[in-house]
Amino acid sequence: MFFIYKMMFLSILMLSTIISISSISWLSTWMGLEMNLLSFIPLMSYKNNFFSSESSMKYFLIQAMASSIFLFSIIMMMFNSKMSYEIYFMNNMIIMIMNSSILMKMGAAPFHFWFPEIMENLNWLNSLILMTWQKIAPMIILSYMISTNLFMSMIIILSSFIGSIGGLNQTNLRKILAYSSINHIAWMLSSFMMNEMMWIIYFLIYSIINMSIISIFNKFNINSLKQMFSYMNNNPMIKFFTMMNLLSLGGLPPFLGFLPKWMIIQNLSYNFFLLNLFMILMTLITLFFYIRILYSSMIIYHNELNFNMLKNKYNFNYMSINLLSFISINGLIFYSIFINLY
Repeated sequence: MFFIYKMMFLSILMLSTIISISSISWLSTWMGLEMNLLSFIPLMSYKNNFFSSESSMKYFLIQAMASSIFLFSIIMMMFNSKMSYEIYFMNNMIIMIMNSSILMKMGAAPFHFWFPEIMENLNWLNSLILMTWQKIAPMIILSYMISTNLFMSMIIILSSFIGSIGGLNQTNLRKILAYSSINHIAWMLSSFMMNEMMWIIYFLIYSIINMSIISIFNKFNINSLKQMFSYMNNNPMIKFFTMMNLLSLGGLPPFLGFLPKWMIIQNLSYNFFLLNLFMILMTLITLFFYIRILYSSMIIYHNELNFNMLKNKYNFNYMSINLLSFISINGLIFYSIFINLY
């Protein structure tokens, strides 16, 4: 029965996202976002997770506040359009308020404070949903009403900076991936300055890499760096897959994660050279704390485990992780071969 309820709310979650991105009015878009919020909160509650109620309450308060601001901006826009005169400054101000509410919903800087805190107390499946699926509707809504390049450039700079600096002193893997997600939001927002197809490519590749990493962490119940060091010395194959996937998530060539960054760098270098340079430098910082994780897991050796994880050593089905990791590691090579052939 519990599984049926989870599947029902997951179906509503997907349906609400489709309603939001396919609506023809702002009010129905807001209704889709509210359905999305109310369907995700039951998915956050788990019996074995004592902090799920706290995370649910935090998520509800933040999302409800963002939805209220979004609804307020919709009402102001409708009121302004019915007036006999239109003020250009007021229109831009309303669009900025609406953009800010959407940025708060997706966890972009400077509205990011709730995102790592909630991620810390979720399980891995909910973390994957929060980092991938929950960003689809806000991203597409934001692409409809990007106001000025100056405003978006400020958000991109802040998200790139905070996402890279915030993950440096973290030991919780969920928080590290949360700050990494904030940094990737900057790249996704910059892709909207060119075309939406580039965002689709970036988002799909980012989701595949996240699925590959989280499938490993979820199967072995790895939550912190200490657990990661302890278990990976007994599983060389999992250590290799995790290393390669983290480097792919950081955008290091020749892995698949480098492909969307490469496309964005090429297109942004003409009109937004300084912004492009800043994002590349911040991505190097994210690569630093990924490599720090990998370096520590290689040099730190534990003779004795602090928890019983050996039971998963031999009965683990490598099929799904092998497939996702193979795509994440070798995707760029196959893409290059395909482009050369056609």
